[in-house]
Amino acid sequence: MKEEKVILVNEKDEQIGLMPKMEAHEKAVLHRAFSVFIFNDKNELMLQQRALNKYHSPGLWTNTCCSHQRDGETNIQAGKRRLQEEMGFVADLKESISFIYKAPFDNGLTEHEYDHVLLGKYEKEPVINTDEVASWKWMPLEEVKVDISLHPESYTEWFKVIFNKFYKHINITN
Repeated sequence: MKEEKVILVNEKDEQIGLMPKMEAHEKAVLHRAFSVFIFNDKNELMLQQRALNKYHSPGLWTNTCCSHQRDGETNIQAGKRRLQEEMGFVADLKESISFIYKAPFDNGLTEHEYDHVLLGKYEKEPVINTDEVASWKWMPLEEVKVDISLHPESYTEWFKVIFNKFYKHINITN
């Protein structure tokens, strides 16, 4: 299988090239990414637990899905594609905020991403892809906030950054 390429960007999110995903993570090169947050009518967030075979952050809880845009793909198109691939459904998405973060992992890889946060609503149960997702759950935002403070080791680095710094942007009741 051909390795997926990520979109390299500068600090203004302007595309400056393409690079194989693993190489970008090995070299800690800034690249474009997205994080999808799906809510239900009770303002509960759909969390996913990453599959145990993931090359970084296996078994950790995180936002509904996340990945990297493909060359020529909009943030919304990428979010819908990956939502279908990981969680088995598609929802209307809207762009919220974007930010740059850098997080090194114990395995020598580093996430250095220009991350676009996408928000959507969905009411049904997902049909998870078990190659990508170990489990899922709905959780009220206030409970997520408390659980992150009590068990930060149970959550992905990017999710903690988004949740702690940008809570008001992801809380769709505000």
